Amino acid sequence: MSESTDTEVVVITGASAGAGRATACAFAERGAKIGLLARGEDGLEGAREEVEGAGGEAIVVPTDVADPEQVEAAAESVEDAFGPIDVWVNNAMVSVFSPAAEMTAEDYRRVTKVTYLGYVHGTQAALDRMRPRDEGTIVQVGSALAYRGIPLQSAYCGAKHAIQGYTESVRTELIHDDCDVQLSMVQMPAMNTPQFEWSKSRLPQKPQPVPPIYQPEVAARAITWTVDRGKDELWVGRSTVKAILGNRLIPRRLDNYLASGGYDSQLTDEQADPDRKHNLYEPVAGDLGAHGSFDDQARNQSYQLQASIHRRTLALLAGLIAAIVSAILGQRIIFSD
Repeated sequence: MSESTDTEVVVITGASAGAGRATACAFAERGAKIGLLARGEDGLEGAREEVEGAGGEAIVVPTDVADPEQVEAAAESVEDAFGPIDVWVNNAMVSVFSPAAEMTAEDYRRVTKVTYLGYVHGTQAALDRMRPRDEGTIVQVGSALAYRGIPLQSAYCGAKHAIQGYTESVRTELIHDDCDVQLSMVQMPAMNTPQFEWSKSRLPQKPQPVPPIYQPEVAARAITWTVDRGKDELWVGRSTVKAILGNRLIPRRLDNYLASGGYDSQLTDEQADPDRKHNLYEPVAGDLGAHGSFDDQARNQSYQLQASIHRRTLALLAGLIAAIVSAILGQRIIFSD
C-alpha cells in the first residue's frame, strides 16, 4: 500500500490518552479527519485541541467500547461527520495490576469486555463499513504480552492473547473471501502512558512499565507506518522481539525468569496511594495527556523499529558495502599477484 494522498478518515479508540492520543496527533499531522473515541470527556477534549492544532479535524464521541451499541453509534457519527472510514485503530484498554489469587470475577470480566471485546466490537463495526467498499485498514494495538504472559497482569495478558487469536482468525476469513480490507496488529513494548497512573492496582508500590520504556510517539510512528505499508504484523522495540522469540524458543526458562524477576521489574520504590482512583469502571476526571510519569526513563526512538521501517534501504546499503569491499579485496589480490 502506498502512502495516502487523500484526506484520511480515521477512528481511534482510547484516543483520550497514551498511545491513542499520540496516534491521533500523528494522523492529524497528515491532515486526517479523526473520530476520537474514549470514555473520559476531559481527555477527549484535550485530544481534539491537539489534533486541530496539528492540522487535522476531529469529532469527539464519548464511547465505552465494551458496549457494541455505543461503538456502532460512534461509527455512524464519524461517517455522518466525515464520510467513509478509511482507518480504524483499536487501542482502548483497561487493566488491573494484581496477583491472580486476589482478582475478582468482575474485574476479569471488565478487563475482557474492554481490552478484548472492545477490539472485537471495533473490528466488526469497521468491517461492516469497509467490506462493501472492499477497502480500508484496521489496526489492533497489541503488545509483546500477546505472546508472552507476565505476572501481576493476568487479565491484560489474557485479553491481548485473545486479540491475537481473533485477529489471525478474521484475517484468514478476509483472505478466503478475497477481501482487500487490511487487518494488522502492532505489538508494542512497555510505553510511558497514563495507564500506570489510573489502572486499578492491588500492589504495595506504584506500578511501572517493565524497562526499557518507550514514549507513546514511538507507537504512533509504528501505527501510521503499518497503515501506509499494509503490514500484517509489526513488532516494535528490541524488548518485544526478545520476548516473542524467547517465548518460542525457551518458554520454560522465561517462566522461571519472570517468576524471579517479573514482580520487582513492575514496581517503583514509591508506596502505593491508598486513595488512588482508577478507571476500570468509570473514567478518571481530568486530562492526563499522552505521556505518563516516566519521561525521564522513556526512549524517544526505537532503533529496532527504524531498522524495520528502513529494512530495504539497509539491505541495499549492506549490499553496496559488500560490493565495495569485494572490489577492494579483488584489487588487492590483483596487485599482490
